[in-house]
Amino acid sequence: MTSEGNETHWFEPVADHLKEAYLRYSFTRNTKQEVDHAISHLLLKPGQRVLDVGCGPGRHSLELARRGVSCVGVDISQRFVDLGNRSAAEEGLEHLVVFEHLDARHLKFIEEFDGVISLCEGAFGLQGGPAASDPINLAGDQSVIDGMTRALKPGCRLLLAAFSSYFQIAHADSDLSEFDLMTGTRHEVTRIKDPTGHEITTDLWTTCFTPRELWLMAQAAGLEPLTVRSVHSGEDWAADSLDVDHAELLLLARRP
Repeated sequence: MTSEGNETHWFEPVADHLKEAYLRYSFTRNTKQEVDHAISHLLLKPGQRVLDVGCGPGRHSLELARRGVSCVGVDISQRFVDLGNRSAAEEGLEHLVVFEHLDARHLKFIEEFDGVISLCEGAFGLQGGPAASDPINLAGDQSVIDGMTRALKPGCRLLLAAFSSYFQIAHADSDLSEFDLMTGTRHEVTRIKDPTGHEITTDLWTTCFTPRELWLMAQAAGLEPLTVRSVHSGEDWAADSLDVDHAELLLLARRP
């Protein structure tokens, strides 16, 4: 499904152009290490079931499936969903992983999963710009984390990545993007290439957060926040504290 009212989310044409070239970008490196962290922090075991929200072409879900963890990946891009299911079929993993076309703001799952992930700004943090439904740009992302919480079985954990406001402000002098201080939205005009190398110019809107905002949003969703730490997808997930030099924040929380 597309966004509410059958309107196209701004990210869908971006994904349609990128196709599998999405996996060439630097932020998609280190998938195995990121899944190592996910398994460790979510206390996952083979045979358990994970929901991957904003899964893209499925790199985390597929890696979890290779390790015996069953996954459902959801994404607003039908193009990415098709790529994920094709990869699963090529690897013979259809019994462990399936990808569905779904808007993360309208998740349908109730207490089905032993873990929920949303990594590398897969869905959470992409609800700003044209997708924003309120003046301060919180409602869309709150609906994403609310749905992720409902999908968790009681006692199970969630791992969610978000772009850091601290990083954005600290590195503003070297960044050509615009940052809206009220909505926390980073607007960037950039060029992206499809698998053949054809390049287009597009707009990207990424919502940035402080650790305190993530903590409060998790509590509002009914979660028990455990930690927030600084990471950088594709580069470094080893940090165990907060700083202004890692681009992302990683929230670990538990459903009571």
